[in-house]
Amino acid sequence: MSRAAGNPAESAPRDGERGPAQRPDRGEETRALERLARAIAPRSLGDLGLEIPWYQRLSTKLFVMIGFVALGVIAAFFFAEVAVQRHLLSQVVAESDLLSHTIRNSLHRAMLQDRRGDAYLIMQDIGGQPGIEKVRMMDAEGLITYSTERGEIGRTVDRNAEACSGCHAAGEPLHHVDLQDRSRVFPTNGHRVLGIITPIYNEASCANAACHAHPAQRKVLGVLDVAVSLRRLDAETAGFRWRTLAAAAAAAALLGSFAWLYTRHHLVRPVAALVQATRRVARDQLELEIPVTWKGELGLLGASFNDMTRSLRKAKGDLDSLMHGLEREVQERTAALRAAQDQLVRNEKLSSLGKLSASIAHEINNPLAGILTFAKLIVRTLEQGVPDEATRAALIKHLHLVQRETERCTAIVRNLLDFARERPLAVKDVDVNEVVEEAVLLLANQIRIQGVTLDKRLGAIPVVSADFGQLRQACVNVIMNAIEAMGRGGRLEIESALVDGGRWVEVAFKDTGPGIAPEHLTKIFDPFFTTKERGTGLGLSVVYGIVERHGGKVDLTSEVGKGTRIAFRIPPRPWAEAPSEVRG
Repeated sequence: MSRAAGNPAESAPRDGERGPAQRPDRGEETRALERLARAIAPRSLGDLGLEIPWYQRLSTKLFVMIGFVALGVIAAFFFAEVAVQRHLLSQVVAESDLLSHTIRNSLHRAMLQDRRGDAYLIMQDIGGQPGIEKVRMMDAEGLITYSTERGEIGRTVDRNAEACSGCHAAGEPLHHVDLQDRSRVFPTNGHRVLGIITPIYNEASCANAACHAHPAQRKVLGVLDVAVSLRRLDAETAGFRWRTLAAAAAAAALLGSFAWLYTRHHLVRPVAALVQATRRVARDQLELEIPVTWKGELGLLGASFNDMTRSLRKAKGDLDSLMHGLEREVQERTAALRAAQDQLVRNEKLSSLGKLSASIAHEINNPLAGILTFAKLIVRTLEQGVPDEATRAALIKHLHLVQRETERCTAIVRNLLDFARERPLAVKDVDVNEVVEEAVLLLANQIRIQGVTLDKRLGAIPVVSADFGQLRQACVNVIMNAIEAMGRGGRLEIESALVDGGRWVEVAFKDTGPGIAPEHLTKIFDPFFTTKERGTGLGLSVVYGIVERHGGKVDLTSEVGKGTRIAFRIPPRPWAEAPSEVRG
């Protein structure tokens, strides 16, 4: 999705670029966003680049479920077809049995009167009817006395044959046999045939007949075998089966197509739209909402998701406003803090400047007194007349002394002015050893007056990226703090070295003062904290701020009665080489 589509608000004109009368209505903007969301709504998860294996797709699972349902329906159709086939067959069996009994009853009177020709004609007429394969009559011994197939007449039927096994399975013929045992289905000439065996019983009229009387103890005189063709039944059953299969297949196809279309429109597309919406939310694109056109649970889910998106959009707006406000407040407070820190540095510099001024006044007083004395002497000598050569040489010597003392005073004043001058922060390559040397030079007179023994051991260290004046201010503050702590006398050691595997340039100041009490160590760098009667409490606080602004750190260790060691570390400039000389 393009950025313009993902955040339409970004392309909207800003306030002031159009008049209030031309500003778009809020409802119009909402409808435009809805049309845009509907236009970019995916049709499937594949449109979103989400390739799900086919066997894991919801549509596949639904299709499989529908397939099982369709198979169940088809199976039900087949069971119904089998049941219908059995029912039709049972009806055909019953009708065939009725036909067999009708033939037997029709033959009864002709047989009583010994009119065999009439009986055979009756069987011949019935056997010629459509659907009747053949009609035959057998006596009790299995001899075929008549058959519509002339070639069978006179043959004897095997009692173990299918037609006779139902009655002769136990040896002696059964007098009464169920219809199921008297019927049989067998294939012939490529189609099925139903055979019905109907016993011809020795009735009382048969036993008393004058023509061919049978013994009364014989129960069965013979059987009538009627064969009925099942060609029509099989054709109807096959047609019903194929119609059933076609109907089931059509129903399954229609059901599958309907289910596929329904799930695609009412399930797959809503789910894809929900997935797309969640991905937009994950990318922090909260402007577009889901166009909810569905009912039921998915519609409720889409509406709930839109409510969540609106809540997130409102919360994001509130959070952005809060963050902007916090950012402005942090910037303002940072600027105020930086200004306060700069003011602290200036105040400490003024304090140091005051202390230096007192020391320098004493330093300058002696040369000025000498200059004044020699100036008066030269004036008095010149007022006495033109000097001779000896006097002139003496005057020149006095003037050289005046020149030397004046240059000395000029150097002292220049250093003081250089220290007091306000300069913007200027980071450049700085040799920390030179910074220490200049700080010591500024305080040389005070060190001498206080009788402090100075021991410098400045090692070969690389340059650092720093502000020369700021580092000099830090060194001056630490040295002055040590001089004031020791009083008269004492020893001050200043060392510089590359430590911690070359990660830091360290400058350490160790004095032999009274040390700092343990309860004061945690507050020693706090502004305005001091243990001296006339201290400002800003010296070490300013040192800490200067070193921290240069990406360094300050380390302080102290032992009561033995002295204090203050060291600050500053990272060297990358690829900087250390000076070859070592200063002492």
